[in-house]
Amino acid sequence: MNPDVSHARRLRLWIPLLAFALAACGSSPSVDDKASAEALHAEARADMASGNYERAIKSLERVEGRGAGTLLAQQAALDLAYAYWKSGERAQALSALDRFIKLHPSSPALDYALYLKGLINFNENLGFMSSVSRQDMTERDQQASRDAHQAFKQLTEQFPDSRYSPDARARMDYIVNALARYELHVARYYYRRGAFIAAANRAQQAVNDYQRTPSVEEALYILARSYERLGLNDLRDDADRVLKKNFPDSRFPSEGISRGDDAWWKFW
Repeated sequence: MNPDVSHARRLRLWIPLLAFALAACGSSPSVDDKASAEALHAEARADMASGNYERAIKSLERVEGRGAGTLLAQQAALDLAYAYWKSGERAQALSALDRFIKLHPSSPALDYALYLKGLINFNENLGFMSSVSRQDMTERDQQASRDAHQAFKQLTEQFPDSRYSPDARARMDYIVNALARYELHVARYYYRRGAFIAAANRAQQAVNDYQRTPSVEEALYILARSYERLGLNDLRDDADRVLKKNFPDSRFPSEGISRGDDAWWKFW
C-alpha cells in the first residue's frame, strides 16, 4: 500500500467527522481559535500535498495547540507524525505516534496510527538493510524490525477488519523471514571463522524463534556441524535427526553450508 495515497484517502475520510465534532463540542476552543486552527490545518495539508513537509510541520504544531480537545487536533497529531517521517525525522515521528496512541486509545484513527508506526520502522530497517547488505551484519541491531512487527501485530489483533490489516499481515510475514535469515547469516559468519559456540547459539535461535521459515533447514545443518566441531556428538546426532525428519530431501548434507553471497535480506 502506498503510504502517500493511503494518507490522502484517510484525510478525506476524516473531514465529515471533523466538521461534526467541531460543531457539536460546546467545551472546545473559541470560534476564532477553531477558525484559525482549521485555516492552519488547510495550509498544512496543502504544504504536505506539495511535499513541503518542513513548513507543514510548523503549521501542524500550532494546530495541535489551538484545537486542543477536538478531532482536528487528533488529525493534526497524525499528520504531524507523518510529516516528521517524510522529512526524515523518524524519532520525532515515532514519539508523536506513541503519544497519540497513549492519549487517544479509543480514537477512530487508532488503527492508522499503529499502521503508520509499523510502516515507519519497517521502512527504516528495509532501507538500512539494503544500504549495508555487503557489510558485516553480525553486530547490527534489528530492533526496528521487531518494533514494526509489534505494531503490525497490535493492529491486526485489535482491528482484524481494518483496511490496513491485510498489508500489515503481509509485512509481518516479510519481517519474520528477514529476521530468520539474519540469524542464519550470522550463524554462517561465526561458523566460517571457527567460532562454533557462537554459530551454534545463533543457529539454535533461528530454529527456536522462526520454526516456520525456510531458514530453519540450513540452521539445523549449521547447528549439527557446529556441535560436531565442538566434539558434542550426542547433540550433533540430535540435530541431524531433526534435520532428516523434517527435511528428508535436504541438500545441505551433500552440498554443505551455502555460500550466502546474495544479500541476506533479499529472500522473496
